[in-house]
Amino acid sequence: MIVEERLNTYINSLDKGNPAFLIELEEEAHRNYVPVIRTETQNFLKLLLAMNRPQRILEVGTAVGFSALLMEYFNPAECKITTIENYAERIPVARENFMRTGRQNVIQLLEGDAAEVLKTLAEPYDFIFMDAAKGQYIHFLPDVLRLLKPGGVLVSDNVLQDGDIIESRYVVTRRNRTIHKRMREYLYELTHTEALTTSVLPIGDGVTVSVRR
Repeated sequence: MIVEERLNTYINSLDKGNPAFLIELEEEAHRNYVPVIRTETQNFLKLLLAMNRPQRILEVGTAVGFSALLMEYFNPAECKITTIENYAERIPVARENFMRTGRQNVIQLLEGDAAEVLKTLAEPYDFIFMDAAKGQYIHFLPDVLRLLKPGGVLVSDNVLQDGDIIESRYVVTRRNRTIHKRMREYLYELTHTEALTTSVLPIGDGVTVSVRR
């Protein structure tokens, strides 16, 4: 927990909540041990959507489609969302969720490794949400920057690893050391790339917001 748990609980208690279909989908994801973005991250995403009103959204990491559906619902502007997923077991679940909520014509799901799928995309995007395998963010970054239009917003979730990012790599469990190293590289690139202005925020499991100059 990055922010003290009691403070997080209070902040989340102020949340106005989601429509029934999103509540149901989130509960279903939790029952099946599928991670979805945390309540505080959801609220922050809603704020960014309200501020930026993006028309073309790219999501890297669909899971069961919860965050794509949340972005479509809370974006005040009409939009098209392209989302990428590589985990075969989750792809049909996400497609079904888009179908049953009637969003299949608004949300396009692309199957495959994002490192390869991103190279096939050319459309500039107003808003990109990075929520895939944390150890791969650094590898996705060149294509993500290519696809982000000037003035566009890049949001990256789960960047602080529940606070472990500040620890020495020798303190982090051995199986997480590669992710730890790559995430530190990713955060350095986001904050030192001339084309971006980036803020790192202790929201949820850590969020960065980058604007392309």
